Amino acid sequence: MGRIFISAAHGGQENGVTDPGAVIGGTTEAREMILTRDLIVTELRSRGFEILSVPDDLSAIQTLDWINARSRTGDIALEIHTDAFSNPSVRGSAVFYIANNNQRKAQAETLLLALLRRVPTLPNRGTRPDTATGLGSLAFCRQLVVPALLMEVAVLSNPDDRFIIQNQRRNVALGLVDGLASWSQSVSPPNPTPTPTPTPTPGPGTYPPCNININGQIYAEQGIVVSGNAYVPIDLVDRLGVDVSTDPNVRRITYRNIVYVRAVDLRDRHISVTWDEAKRTVSLKSNLQICPGQFDKIAGQGRTSEVQLLMFLKANNEAALTKYPDIAKLYREEGSIEGINYDIAFSQMCLETDFLRFSGAVKPEQNNFGGLGTDTGDSQGASFSSARLGVRAQIQHLKAYANTEPLVQAVVDPRFNFVARGVAPLVGQLNGRWAADPQYGDKILAVLKRLYESAGLM
Repeated sequence: MGRIFISAAHGGQENGVTDPGAVIGGTTEAREMILTRDLIVTELRSRGFEILSVPDDLSAIQTLDWINARSRTGDIALEIHTDAFSNPSVRGSAVFYIANNNQRKAQAETLLLALLRRVPTLPNRGTRPDTATGLGSLAFCRQLVVPALLMEVAVLSNPDDRFIIQNQRRNVALGLVDGLASWSQSVSPPNPTPTPTPTPTPGPGTYPPCNININGQIYAEQGIVVSGNAYVPIDLVDRLGVDVSTDPNVRRITYRNIVYVRAVDLRDRHISVTWDEAKRTVSLKSNLQICPGQFDKIAGQGRTSEVQLLMFLKANNEAALTKYPDIAKLYREEGSIEGINYDIAFSQMCLETDFLRFSGAVKPEQNNFGGLGTDTGDSQGASFSSARLGVRAQIQHLKAYANTEPLVQAVVDPRFNFVARGVAPLVGQLNGRWAADPQYGDKILAVLKRLYESAGLM
């Protein structure tokens, strides 16, 4: 049976200082997760599992290196966090997995449901691909050799969740132990009978092959599947015109004297990556590049249908369409009226609202899908009487940045007249303008790429 790695997020050294994580209610994220982690370790060992606890003084990068240096086939890894929001009513547990990996998604669901069975008072915030985060990816999910998940056990900024973490810690730990045990046994089942004689130390693992489809054509060389992820030969990456030689975020392995690159990591280099489980084929498409003035131009027409927008939204939040069944129609109509690419506006909405979960300060009843402020600086942001007007305001604000053309409809965006017209015609130029985040526009483009992949346009 494989081993289990567990990391309590934060507490290590980042840039020369100790990182406590969120600091709320007289405690820290690091403290609460370390205490919970210690109970998990004790219980798993009592059940006969081999568990390795990541040292608390390591940085995030050192944590990855520590696990990778010790990992072997059959191992799994979990990092536990708490979340924090400006809105104290947000609460619950969530698990993040590497995007487009159905096996890892199922493992995330196993872990989450095991916790909620032990602690039913914790709300279920669902399992989510790591691309749904503000960063667009999670290093812990992507840069480990072994299958890895990142869990937000609770929301530290919510008093009820904080009470559960501090007063029902054993039940929380037991739930995670149940989930980890099931996950570990599904990856590496225990040997039902003892081995009668010692076995020699095994050599390098043998990985199953997979087919590679490049822009609709089967590639002559095969890839391999490692821990549920497709890897492709580095020579193929070079043929695609992608240079990953100096990128530390791209995962590589050497197998039978050939260097392979994890296919999903190529998405950040404008390569579309999809997986067909039935055909055991990873498909790479490089025909749609992010070219300034084309893919990322705010003014223009979208390329998706309403159904494609709805399917993308539902895939990321099944409950989204219950409250906003016409949201895709609104974006197509309002964007087309003002000549704004509704695909970009829709992707921005997904980023701002966490796919209509409204995990931040803005509440659903505000119908504020773009994180718009008011002309008076209200801390809660702007509010609109209907979803249509909320979409219209976002479209108008995008148009203010995109060009100097007059509005077709009456202005409803409270800050339309404060924008220097036409200063940001490309999505990337919204960085540090629409939001303080210097990667804000890049994160919108990351969502847009996922939308086009799901619609089969990339």
